[in-house]
Amino acid sequence: MNSTMTQYEVAHRPLAAIIDAVPAERWTNPSPCEDWSARDVVRHLMETQRDFFSGRDIDMGAAPDVDADPATAWREHAKRVIEVISDDAVPGTAYDGYFGPTTIGATFEQFYIWDMVVHRWDIAQAVGADPGLSEAELDRIEGGADSFGEALYMDGICRPGVEPPADVDRQVRVLARLGRRP
Repeated sequence: MNSTMTQYEVAHRPLAAIIDAVPAERWTNPSPCEDWSARDVVRHLMETQRDFFSGRDIDMGAAPDVDADPATAWREHAKRVIEVISDDAVPGTAYDGYFGPTTIGATFEQFYIWDMVVHRWDIAQAVGADPGLSEAELDRIEGGADSFGEALYMDGICRPGVEPPADVDRQVRVLARLGRRP
């Protein structure tokens, strides 16, 4: 198993557990992402990952129907991602990225897997669940934010950071940096 596959599995398991536990009536709940419901967050994760791979000439097949059932759609999407990144040649494929020469695996690990961890928190907040972010995941979020620099706050990535309330836990402080409020 390659590094990209390993990291995807680690991020996917707890995200899938949250997604699978969302009651049908809560998919329309607003998320911390402006103008997005919990369903919209799942749609975003799927669309951005599919667009990334498709932009590198990797066939992702037909898009699963998020509107019909977000949890089933996520499982179908994740199955296809696993098929793609299990091929060791895919993560090692070089291309010119936003920050310069890189590989599909490096970009997927740095941004798209990072995005799965961050949006797990968003979905959990939307539906009243515990995101269960570990210290290692909070380290990953902080490290990702550090690696993006000011690009983190480009349109469509994260809102500017907000000042967290005094005496809050690390999770709230880390997510505040990404413009999230508890």
